[in-house]
Amino acid sequence: MQGMNESMPSTSKIAFVTIGQTPRVDLVPEMMAEITSGLPEGRIVHQEFGVLDGMSPAELDAMRARDGEHSFATRLNSGEEIVSSKALTEEKLNVLLQKIDGEGFDLVVLLCTGTKIEPLKNTLVVEAQRIVDSTVEALAASARKLGVIVPLERQIQDFEERHVLPGNPKLVSASPYAGGEMSERAKQLEGCDLVVMHCMGYSAEMHEEVRKSIDAPVLLSRRLVAGVVRQML
Repeated sequence: MQGMNESMPSTSKIAFVTIGQTPRVDLVPEMMAEITSGLPEGRIVHQEFGVLDGMSPAELDAMRARDGEHSFATRLNSGEEIVSSKALTEEKLNVLLQKIDGEGFDLVVLLCTGTKIEPLKNTLVVEAQRIVDSTVEALAASARKLGVIVPLERQIQDFEERHVLPGNPKLVSASPYAGGEMSERAKQLEGCDLVVMHCMGYSAEMHEEVRKSIDAPVLLSRRLVAGVVRQML
């Protein structure tokens, strides 16, 4: 199995997969800067794939979440936010991943949290959700009060359904794509001794906003994932 039973080649190929549209100019360059820091140029190459790539306005509308439906917040290549149906997104995501699995990549990096995927036959998948969720659960065990920032208000209930954490964690929502609300929402987490920004869409700039708003360590999802990818390559 490529990427599992053989040592990595001198040039490693990463497939970045988003549930939105590519290119993710708000995300991939920042992650690649961390992954490749100090490495020779060309040591790691990448390609981006998006679940919503190439869709017409009508097709995008069909992907939107209905009221009360489990959903994802993601980004179109125009920079606009779209709230998509979790069920429809996961269905199309798994089809896309099966296609990528046959294209010779060393790693697939899934740039979203909260998704369910089917295992691939040939390529190792780095699931952002598992990395971030495992980190949250490990640190929550000793945190007196955990704070979590998620993109959508409706995702607060989703998070609480997925995790049984000690200490009654405090959750707030702040979209990484709407703008202008990060600092104010972060202030609601005052008194927490650890905060996790639980979305790959949150940037280093947003991370700095949150750090300035509250007196607590703040973990950024994309940095957690980039650190794992760097060590693997």
